Amino acid sequence: MVAAADAQNYAQKLGISHGMAVQELGWDEDTDDELRANLEETIGSELLDEDTDEVVDVVLLWWRDGDGDLVDELMDVISPLADDGVVWVLTPKTGHPGHVDPSEIAESAVPAGLNSTTPVSLGTWTGTKLTQPKTPSKQR
Repeated sequence: MVAAADAQNYAQKLGISHGMAVQELGWDEDTDDELRANLEETIGSELLDEDTDEVVDVVLLWWRDGDGDLVDELMDVISPLADDGVVWVLTPKTGHPGHVDPSEIAESAVPAGLNSTTPVSLGTWTGTKLTQPKTPSKQR
């Protein structure tokens, strides 16, 4: 029962709720299947893959050291993102193979026009939320 409560907490930590369109990129054998299953259960559908042409609320990017150029990847992943959508960069925790330093994520976010927030713990993974800058409201 505890595992189910922890899993439910994943969707809450990521700000994901029923009906959201969530695109998953960077899936590999090491991704957390429990986290993925919980997100699919929460949104009520399967995670979308890289071939989707839908506008998405959330991009879930599994990223490891050695996966390539994070700046280039972030530039690509923001194209299907809704105006208020977010990118979650999921990386292995410190001490696990493929760990990426949070400062590298923060530095990579800037050229893509994104702002990074404080990372959250997601089992053996760490999630860093990247947000788009708020557009200034029009003044009358």
